[in-house]
Amino acid sequence: MNVLGIDAAAGGFSAAFVADGRAPATIELAGNVALEGGLRAISEVLPSGGSSRLERIGVGIGPGTFTGVRIAISYAKSLALGWKLPLCGVSTFDAFERGLQLSNRPVLTAITGRAGVVSVRLRTLDGERRASGYIRDVLAALQPALPKSFVLLGNGAEDVRAALGERGSDVEILARAVEPAALAIAMLAAEREPARSLHEVRADYGELPAVTVPKV
Repeated sequence: MNVLGIDAAAGGFSAAFVADGRAPATIELAGNVALEGGLRAISEVLPSGGSSRLERIGVGIGPGTFTGVRIAISYAKSLALGWKLPLCGVSTFDAFERGLQLSNRPVLTAITGRAGVVSVRLRTLDGERRASGYIRDVLAALQPALPKSFVLLGNGAEDVRAALGERGSDVEILARAVEPAALAIAMLAAEREPARSLHEVRADYGELPAVTVPKV
């Protein structure tokens, strides 16, 4: 399956094209340049023949930066509509976990959109929990379910480990196995059922509970 992946959720902008039996084409732009350079990056990863070779589009829906997520989804929906292609939204949490051999270990994936604020997903054998907000509040909310030992992922992993401090947790930080993010998203989109409608693909900004900074 030939899939275009697009992402701007966790910093920068990336695009990837994956096809059966050939090496993927990827590009990653640093900084908040999705609006200025996103469409150019997409055009550069597409093979000769452009959209005629595509069968599906995958896009990172967040959590992540508000502006980046919004721009990536806007691009993806516009291209899917114009090229008459199915669209698959992929969580940033899933993109960070792609390709890692976790062996049913507890996993805490932490995504930051702005300083001091995270959206996390904790996955254990008992199920899945999510929390968003200031790091100290998120850790307090998760404390009853947080295992003694777990794997920590995501662009907010170092901040979360620092905030854990003396809690006594045995934490191992793992780097993502598939880069850039758009490549992981394209690979996941190739394996999943696309949305039945473009309207089903919605942003998960993650940090909404903490958008108002309290006055001191």
